[in-house]
Amino acid sequence: MLGDRTGGTVRLERDGGVAVIVIDNPPVNAGSTAVRRGLLDAVATVAADPGIEAAVLIGAGRTFIAGSDLREFGQPLEEPQLPAVIAAIEAYAKPVVAALHGAALGGGFELALGCDARVAAPGTRVGLPEVTLGMIPGAGGTQRLPRLVGVSTAIGLICEGRRVAAADALALGLVDAVVEGAVAERDGAQSLRASAVAHARGLAGAKNRVADRAVPAEPAERIEAAASAALRAGRGRPPAVEAIRAVRAAAERPLDEALAEERAVFQRLRLETEAFARRHLFFAERDSARLPELEGVAARRLERIGVIGAGTMGTGIVIAALDAGLPVTLLERDAQALESGMARLRDHYARRVDGGKMSAGEAGKRLAALDPTTDMVALATADLVIEAVFEDLAVKQDLFRRLDAVLAPGTVLASNTSYLDLDAIAAATGRPQDVVGLHFFSPANVMRLLEVVRGAKTAPDALATGIALAKRLGKLPVVAGNAFGFIGNRIYAAYRRQCEFLIEDGALPADVDAALERFGFAMGPFAVADLSGLDIAWRMRRQQAATRDPAARYVEIPDRLCEAGRFGRKTGAGYYRYPSGAKRGEPDPEVTALIEAASAAKGIARAAVSDEGIVTRVLLTMVNEAACLLSEGVAARASDIDLVLVNGYGFPAWEGGPLFWAGRQDPAWLGAGLARLGDLSGPGFRLCDPGVLRAA
Repeated sequence: MLGDRTGGTVRLERDGGVAVIVIDNPPVNAGSTAVRRGLLDAVATVAADPGIEAAVLIGAGRTFIAGSDLREFGQPLEEPQLPAVIAAIEAYAKPVVAALHGAALGGGFELALGCDARVAAPGTRVGLPEVTLGMIPGAGGTQRLPRLVGVSTAIGLICEGRRVAAADALALGLVDAVVEGAVAERDGAQSLRASAVAHARGLAGAKNRVADRAVPAEPAERIEAAASAALRAGRGRPPAVEAIRAVRAAAERPLDEALAEERAVFQRLRLETEAFARRHLFFAERDSARLPELEGVAARRLERIGVIGAGTMGTGIVIAALDAGLPVTLLERDAQALESGMARLRDHYARRVDGGKMSAGEAGKRLAALDPTTDMVALATADLVIEAVFEDLAVKQDLFRRLDAVLAPGTVLASNTSYLDLDAIAAATGRPQDVVGLHFFSPANVMRLLEVVRGAKTAPDALATGIALAKRLGKLPVVAGNAFGFIGNRIYAAYRRQCEFLIEDGALPADVDAALERFGFAMGPFAVADLSGLDIAWRMRRQQAATRDPAARYVEIPDRLCEAGRFGRKTGAGYYRYPSGAKRGEPDPEVTALIEAASAAKGIARAAVSDEGIVTRVLLTMVNEAACLLSEGVAARASDIDLVLVNGYGFPAWEGGPLFWAGRQDPAWLGAGLARLGDLSGPGFRLCDPGVLRAA
């Protein structure tokens, strides 16, 4: 007979005639080899006990199984593998109920799909994120999920890697019940556990395997539309292609055959470069906010924030805060500017309501948490204030000087500057220890990346508060030291400069953009410049002209374009021309002539540059600038730099970031390439030691 058993990562307990299999592998119950072995042993033990009428699977602590142990995926998988565990559950003659709380993702959700029923606590999220990790589900997810929701919906869920909230999972049929009032407690969610046991008894010994269900019929057009949308969103990458093929097979091939093919594809993809790159980014995200010097440091109170500036950036920050449940005080210089910002905010939430993404009541609730004002004194109740005003040092210093007299002691003062000296801004206050940089990326309510900048005098708990705000807003925080451009814009400036060298040496803007887009960048640098406006960078170059090294190589081509009134899309012409307001530019013979004349004026013999040559020069430039940032202590880790470039600058995630790319190159080739880059870049180029990359 089965009694209570403890030990290892899986333990068996008994609730009358129901066996309770508890997974206890903190902190997130990752589906490791030990867990799989324990589950297989537990199922065998339960199957041998005739007194057991059903079983329940539940996770101890704060979650079910948040996913497989990704550290195992880059090496041979040890037995038993997950399909064997699921097969044992399906072969067991009595029903098994999965009790879900916290997260049931990847292999955790596949395990739940192998059970006869699923009950969930509110707040649970389920999903199959494998495609976002460079793989496909490998333990039946592509076969069992479409049997519950249909092929078209399964394609969307799997290719997006969507995490589905409990209520939506119930509506879709992914879970059979949501246990209202269930609360996760120590050693498992006790109220959830009781409900799961009752649900198991209610099955009266009957199996209800998902694998035995037919895939719901649906129009072929709907499936084709879902597949096309998933391919576009997935940039046609192999994981998306293979996931779509596997899900389609659920309706087209025998189950055993389709499961075997799914597993073979999973085994192949998990060992390819893309999967290694995406796992690298996964672990980089986990580590990005972990700093030894903040160990044990508590963040300050964070119950209300203030935002100064109701322009595009400021209102984006406001939306991010309101959506996170944070009350906001919004300050503008005058009533007209404030009303313009409020109109932008009201329009945003109206679009959300009209699009069915939010109820009118919820939109009203969020706007009600906003206190718009033209009186700086209203910021006195804020725990953290973010300025999002004009990018001018004198303007920001004056603002911080005035804030100093208004804000309560201990309030964190944050600057959204993207280039300026944070220490010079902090020096305008009498409390530089309270100043931190929060560099949001536009649109601030959409972009995940948030550079949290530490000044020379920033207090540890002020820095911790900036990181805490980032997490509260659902952002990805990456800590940077105070230096021109911090991490992202510093590298992007070097990248853009090298691309300017390329067009002076012989390439054309369309050549550079096309090569980099084929490599995987979302947009080429010249298309980006036209989109953002050439006048912005032009103004900055003019501000820096007095301090520029006169011996350094400098490309005048962008200045000549601006002098001709070619500021990009907004003027109908920049590096490209935009007839009739077209969003995609066309190459312009006038720009070609201007570029060729600029090269000739410097005595440069133009020569065509291959796609490979363009991409190599650009990537080596990023790697070199990253090495400089690491040697200067601006970035703490090589992986932080990869996160910034992938999440803020369109670097292809399947390449893992420029330093992941560098780590796959031969060190001798890399060193020689960097030396050659220095020759091509001319005076003013600083070559940094690539050895620092290995140390990081």
